[in-house]
Amino acid sequence: MTNSTQANVRTRIAMTLGDPAGIGPELGAKLLADPRNHEKADIFVLANVSEVQAAAASAGVMIPIVDVAGPDGVQVLDDGTAPATSIQVAEVSKEAGRYALHQLRRALDMAKRGEIDGIVFMPLNKTSLNLAGMHEKDELHWFANYLKYDEFTTEINAIDGLWTARVTSHVAMKDVASLVTASVVTDAIVLIHCLLQEYGVSQPRIGVCALNPHNGENGLFGREEIDSIIPGVKSALSKGVDVQGPYPADTIFLSRKSYDGIVTMYHDQGQIALKVIGFDGAVTLHGGLPVVTTTPAHGTAFNIVGKNLANTASSQNALDAAIAVASRRAASKKNAGVNCTSPVKVTA
Repeated sequence: MTNSTQANVRTRIAMTLGDPAGIGPELGAKLLADPRNHEKADIFVLANVSEVQAAAASAGVMIPIVDVAGPDGVQVLDDGTAPATSIQVAEVSKEAGRYALHQLRRALDMAKRGEIDGIVFMPLNKTSLNLAGMHEKDELHWFANYLKYDEFTTEINAIDGLWTARVTSHVAMKDVASLVTASVVTDAIVLIHCLLQEYGVSQPRIGVCALNPHNGENGLFGREEIDSIIPGVKSALSKGVDVQGPYPADTIFLSRKSYDGIVTMYHDQGQIALKVIGFDGAVTLHGGLPVVTTTPAHGTAFNIVGKNLANTASSQNALDAAIAVASRRAASKKNAGVNCTSPVKVTA
């Protein structure tokens, strides 16, 4: 796997250390200390230098900090913000959320200026973010609002070679059925198809979950399959996507080896299955955004902060996914005849 669309161009990745009260700094330090990651991409760390040094010391690693990001080390972009080391660890706080959002804004601003190709951020704490002023339902929608981007987006999760996309996500169950429309089903199918191509799967195989028990039983248990999901699948087929379904949600994951991606209708429909498959190594991608963004698919783990016990598998996979998708984005736009168009230009 190459790390750029051209052999002589290195992929540029911005990293933020997530919630400073959680395990994000430890995870980031361990990734930044690994020389194999310096070979893969130019890595820019958005943090206070003292914060990076403290994280390295706590994790027992050495991070090579250089003036210009490259194979020899990482570049820390310190804007003079007060170091997060003064924030109480293992606790929810407005200060922690404010610091995390500040660094994410910096990363997004770099992306808007064309200075980076992708962003990987360590785990965030939604309560701290909310205390700091993030009132969107999740960070994906906060990203979209900050970028003034109003096209379809959805959270993508990946583990052990299987990716899932959601037609609905962080909404109440009572609202799900009304939000499952043919157009959104099509959007979710095409989006995961395009992201898988950008990741390097040339001909993705996509399966689609039903919403109702027994696939709706020909309308006896609900008409969403007939009125929305099947038309959405047919529309995606007409665009050249290799997609099958809908299939009952309680059996489709038994055939997961037959698919590269599965589209689910609501949050827990896919999340339960993925977490039964495994937890360590899972990655979250923000599908549909004009900026490649990834993060480990786990939380801030306050219970192990400062103990040097954080498992880097998900964080490493998140970094690798950001590099892979960012480096292939331009090359994968027109694969397989599907209109994987360029993302809408973000508003400055």
